[in-house]
Amino acid sequence: MFKVFKQYVPSHALQQIAFDASILFVVVLVVTALPARGSQVEWRLVVPSALLFALLMILLNGALGLYRARALDGGGRSTASRIVVSVVVSVVVAFAVFAILPWGYFQSEAVQVSIVLLLGGLLVMRGLANRRGSASAFDPRVLIIGTGTEADAVARSLDAQGVGRDLVGFYRPVGEETPVVNPERILPEDGNLLDTVRRLHVSEVIVAVRERRGGVLPIRELLDCKLRGVKVLDLSSFFERTHGQVPIGSLKASWLIYGEGFHQGVVRRTIKRCFDVLASAILLMFALPVMLVTACLILLEDGGPVLYRQERVGRRGRIFRVIKFRSMRQDAEGDGRPRWAQSGDDRVTRVGHVIRRFRIDELPQLLNVLSGEMSLVGPRPERPYFVDQLTREIPFYSVRHSVKPGVTGWAQVRYQYGASVDDAIQKLQYDLYYVKNHNLALDILVLFETVRVVLTCEGAH
Repeated sequence: MFKVFKQYVPSHALQQIAFDASILFVVVLVVTALPARGSQVEWRLVVPSALLFALLMILLNGALGLYRARALDGGGRSTASRIVVSVVVSVVVAFAVFAILPWGYFQSEAVQVSIVLLLGGLLVMRGLANRRGSASAFDPRVLIIGTGTEADAVARSLDAQGVGRDLVGFYRPVGEETPVVNPERILPEDGNLLDTVRRLHVSEVIVAVRERRGGVLPIRELLDCKLRGVKVLDLSSFFERTHGQVPIGSLKASWLIYGEGFHQGVVRRTIKRCFDVLASAILLMFALPVMLVTACLILLEDGGPVLYRQERVGRRGRIFRVIKFRSMRQDAEGDGRPRWAQSGDDRVTRVGHVIRRFRIDELPQLLNVLSGEMSLVGPRPERPYFVDQLTREIPFYSVRHSVKPGVTGWAQVRYQYGASVDDAIQKLQYDLYYVKNHNLALDILVLFETVRVVLTCEGAH
């Protein structure tokens, strides 16, 4: 994997992006030169424009999840919806780009349509190919230290991806209990760790052992491996890099304290605030017609109020009142007892079902962003009742309150709608990743993914 703007990008994805961008670039040059019929082509304008067009199209669809690893794609239906969204968005953006690029050759509708058809076909084939998995010339040879449940979880994660790793086997440390992994993949004990790494040409070692004391781990040999250029990862680092989450089960306070990330500097907060204000103002301007229609529909079906305010927990545990379109009946919590929103909740009105499906009920929260109570991207704010419950039951839950809550977030685009403590644990793992690694590039990526989630109605309740 490569790290770009603090985000991990699989090597196979970079290869796919480079290949697809090259195909688009070359084809644009060809279809641009053919209509010239011997006349002089202004290559000084065409070449940079073709390169810009190819990169823009590929990066756009990469942000929409087209190059996501198979383990994270959510299944066949999700893959199909991602391909459809990528093609639709790309076609619209492509014609917009044609209108502003400084080349007269794309004034021909036939040339424009040819390029758009090529783009659509390329994206469909790429989406289907990525679903099956592929290899990379830079795939590391991986050795897992451990044979217990943690090692089995790492192996299943690698197998599920189908790309990016070549697992050579499991190395059983001294003193470990009965193995639970496939015995056929356990390496014979005919040498120490360093000898095994050399013999099998291992380039990456993943330490998947929960207990690290009492002589279980060959610390000295691990150090020798690292000094010889072999990458050594623990469980937290592996899942962070591979799945974009920080696993609670293997998390220790020392990792949070001494590990990289979790920076909350003034410069970062200033950049994020400026981005929030500018982006929220633009979104409100474009969303105003939809918001007016939504308000009228709510009034027609169930009367007022159109909006409702509800207490939520924000940065550093401060309580604020979030603004949303009312999607439930006025007596939804007549007994005064907070409840998780469930799939098929009978408290939701007919209009509420629609606006929840397309996340329209969240649009008024842009006002919370402008007032500084929320950010555009961040962990979703929860109600105080649930925060108290989850803080007692889930370790490190309060870490998510070190940043402002968001209208959308990394957990929202990577996981389904949460309606239980188990779901809260899964989403917290993504929130911890965001808190640790958040920057402007990650915020922009989340916004792109949010577009896909809204258009495909993923995880809507």
